[in-house]
Amino acid sequence: MSTPSRDTYHHGHLRAALIDAAMEMLESGEPFSLRAVARQANVSQTAPYRHFADREALESALAVRGFRDLRGELSLTGGPAASEGELVEFGVAYVAFALRRPALFRLMFGQECDDQNDERVLAARELRDLLADSLQRLYPGTDHEALAEALWALVHGLAFLHLDGKLPVATSEDVAARVRAAFGSLRTLGVSPAV
Repeated sequence: MSTPSRDTYHHGHLRAALIDAAMEMLESGEPFSLRAVARQANVSQTAPYRHFADREALESALAVRGFRDLRGELSLTGGPAASEGELVEFGVAYVAFALRRPALFRLMFGQECDDQNDERVLAARELRDLLADSLQRLYPGTDHEALAEALWALVHGLAFLHLDGKLPVATSEDVAARVRAAFGSLRTLGVSPAV
């Protein structure tokens, strides 16, 4: 990635440039600090402090971007699932995102919820609302909260079982088939949300 010169950051672009630099470092496995991010973004060492009080605030901004990226991948139309098949594919996309962007996924979910960061809370809520809207549309009259938690636990567990090497990751098709099979197994228990 080419690093822009210091004069390109004006009119609000510095924050985005710092997040981009931190994301690149995070996803390449490079440890980062606010100073390292400043070097990567080719700005002064104090510039990040105009937007982030500390590393934790920058990590929260990365998590926000991660939640929004994940939401975008779950629903290409931007709306809730219109069928059980689409709901299952939300699960497939969730696990695929975790495997494609493991460092970001771990950062998003590896710490307690930061309820002090309104932007992060909102981004996480948007993801949850997408699932809740899907469930309300597909399964009226059910306990959407309990169902949302169960389905989230299913895909989140599968994501971490793959990330932690407890389940093999042969190909993305194998992983997708495993996620679909897990949803399908719910049918044998008499649970509705599966194909």
